Amino acid sequence: MSKNKKIIILLSALALAGLLWWMFSSKEEESKVEFITSKVVRGEIGSSITATGTIEPVTEVEVGTQVSGIIDRLYVDYNSVVKKGELIAEMDKITLQSELQSARAQYNGNKAEYEYQKKLYDRNTILHEKELISETDYEQSAYNYQRAKSAYEQSSAALAKAERNLSYATITSPIDGVVTSRSVEEGQTVASGFETPTLFTIAADLTKMQVVADVDEADIANVKDGDYVVFTVDAYPNDEFIGTVKQVRLGSTISDKTTTASTNTVVTYEVVIAAENPELKLKPRLTANASIYTMFKGNVLIIPASALHFTPNLEVAQGYTMVDCQAPQKVWTLKDNVFTAVPVEVGLSDGINTEILSGLNEGDEIVTDMNFTEVSVPQMGASQERSPFMPQHPGSKKKK
Repeated sequence: MSKNKKIIILLSALALAGLLWWMFSSKEEESKVEFITSKVVRGEIGSSITATGTIEPVTEVEVGTQVSGIIDRLYVDYNSVVKKGELIAEMDKITLQSELQSARAQYNGNKAEYEYQKKLYDRNTILHEKELISETDYEQSAYNYQRAKSAYEQSSAALAKAERNLSYATITSPIDGVVTSRSVEEGQTVASGFETPTLFTIAADLTKMQVVADVDEADIANVKDGDYVVFTVDAYPNDEFIGTVKQVRLGSTISDKTTTASTNTVVTYEVVIAAENPELKLKPRLTANASIYTMFKGNVLIIPASALHFTPNLEVAQGYTMVDCQAPQKVWTLKDNVFTAVPVEVGLSDGINTEILSGLNEGDEIVTDMNFTEVSVPQMGASQERSPFMPQHPGSKKKK
């Protein structure tokens, strides 16, 4: 045998030995399959829309004054609890009392004149019928009577107005409630012109509040009276408050929403949501983030919606068998490496959970998804150490 052949045989033997060492010392990649299951539970489900609104009292009254003058006394402050008819403020009455005295004096004078002219007119009427006075005297008597009557009625109205203005100087609460706003101070002058100045804002029972929410035009068709609502406020981020849609207002609001790309016209409608507030946590003007459930069911069987889209893949899940069925909707159970299809009838779905009307019972376990991962399995108990001089496994890197 020639020297060159010996060298070739020796190199071939070394290469074969290196290849065998690499094969038995490397790691083999295998697929590990994991099935995700979930139990059928009883709970609540619904589809909802989101809206932002403001907390407001159900009844809120702005108390003002119809006369101009100086605020003389204030008897209530912020958060004061008041009763209907309770005195809450007084204005300076000196000017109003003077006006009342003047009106009363004018009224008394006109009344006396009216009574005199009426008696004179009645007497002249009798004389005129008997043709004992001239036509001119009778007409003059009738004229004087009508003027006196007009002046008397005018002064009577002026007196009533002066009395009413004086009563306006005494300001009382129109409802039972709580003072939420005070806009004046003692000694301040208020002018009643075209608009009545607001002195106080009084809210009725604060244990009953409402949310006035703005709902987008794309969602308003699904909202109706009686819909279930859950909302939160930033003041209590961990608390959820329950409400009910009380009114869907027909009036709309048009506004412009500007983005980096364009400006769009947004149309919203006001939806009034009634809410109980026994702990007085909800305060007027808080911002509420509401979820209005346009469809809602409680105490129903629900499963993850993903279970209805799961189908076993036997090519990936080696060693498993499958018992299928012909049904428009079905889920799968797994027991002893056997997948069994179960036909179901579904109801409401919110995209995450789906209501089950029939086919399953509470506590049943179903498959919702599967995961498979590549795991490295050492072969034949080979050492994990690798010679730096041997060929490297494709894709592997040397340790640094």
